[in-house]
Amino acid sequence: MGKFILKTDSDKKIINIELEGTFTNEDGLKSIQAYQQTVNPITPSEYALQIDCRKLNVTAPDVVPLLEGCFVMFKADGFEKVSLTLENNPILKMQLARLGRKAGLENLEITSTQA
Repeated sequence: MGKFILKTDSDKKIINIELEGTFTNEDGLKSIQAYQQTVNPITPSEYALQIDCRKLNVTAPDVVPLLEGCFVMFKADGFEKVSLTLENNPILKMQLARLGRKAGLENLEITSTQA
């Protein structure tokens, strides 16, 4: 089961999202709904989006279209920058980088950390 935590830091103009576990379509839809409620009151182009994926598992093939939709949504919202932080997980990094490119998210930055 996938878990998510959304926090807005208005002073630093950053939205932080923590993702954990394996997301189902249902988990994904809930996280998208929470994301939209968080983003609606702000101007995304003035904010950076920082997503912590260190506890996220590789996405199952049936959930990939939903994840791709998230990248398209991040692009449409026009964030100043979108940053993903991963553990040293080459498979997840490849998956997320490919989805980011496919969505046309040119301001995507993916950073791997050592455990």
